[in-house]
Amino acid sequence: MRSARDPSPTRVVIALGGNAILRSKELNSYEEQFENVRRTCRQVASLINETTQVVLTHGNGPQVGNLLIQNEAAADLVPAVPLDVCGAETQGQIGYMLEQALRNELRYAGVYRPVATVVTQVLVDADDPAFAAPTKPVGPFLPREVATQRARERGETWVESDARGWRKLVPSPQPQAIIETDVISMLVDRGVVVIAGGGGGVPVLRRPDGRLEGVGAVVDKDTAAYRLARELRADVLLILTDVEGVAVDFGKPTQRFLRQVTLEELEDHLVREPFSAGSIGPKVRAAYRFVREGGRQATICRIEDTLAGLRGEAGTVVVRSQR
Repeated sequence: MRSARDPSPTRVVIALGGNAILRSKELNSYEEQFENVRRTCRQVASLINETTQVVLTHGNGPQVGNLLIQNEAAADLVPAVPLDVCGAETQGQIGYMLEQALRNELRYAGVYRPVATVVTQVLVDADDPAFAAPTKPVGPFLPREVATQRARERGETWVESDARGWRKLVPSPQPQAIIETDVISMLVDRGVVVIAGGGGGVPVLRRPDGRLEGVGAVVDKDTAAYRLARELRADVLLILTDVEGVAVDFGKPTQRFLRQVTLEELEDHLVREPFSAGSIGPKVRAAYRFVREGGRQATICRIEDTLAGLRGEAGTVVVRSQR
């Protein structure tokens, strides 16, 4: 947090991991999702006061997956909804749950702050190498013969995932800019708690004539959170997940959690440690890039440690130099 002598508020971007909405081994019902969202918003509400400006961003993998399964099941009844529109739909869906739960928690705490969701587009580059090598699995598991046919007829990329079948792969390009940054910043300046950039945002291309056009891709949500935080000139990027921090030598007798680390120390770990690309790796790289490019602090911690993480007292805290 800022010192008492600094009157300017602390601007915080909070990136909610998937367990903030759906925990492992749950059935993905809306009742379970709402309960998890309420639990998460109770923690988020604890740090909202007159000295903090908060922007929330979140994942949407299971929700988009459900829509794509519904696409498949209803293919003979209604036209399929494209992936970019599915992303926008889930921003509204999850934004609604977060808005309602957070408003209620703030009311219980006696705090009045308006809450609003901004359906967010993220600019990507048509020449990004990701478009030539799709890596992100989406949608239902299908039999080999169906996947092979679609790959042949539609030019899609499919891969055998596991015993459940084959899944479609889509590109995961790097975010170049957040289209709605000016709108989000204006709302935050007026005291609104903003929910934005859900699921990494809806990826869009800018055509030569200047118009925007959605594209069937998925932007990594942690990378998008870093980009959103930098464009909003946030002080802190707070990445909430289901582990207490970043572990090195994971699964070995020498395993240990990183606490406060400088950019130089983290850079050394990034060279030596093969952080998983599917879980903690993107979070570590997002935290590193945010602080390297001017952010004051990035923390990766459990949802239960939200307030302590903001204070730099829990999780893995990345700073430019030791305090």
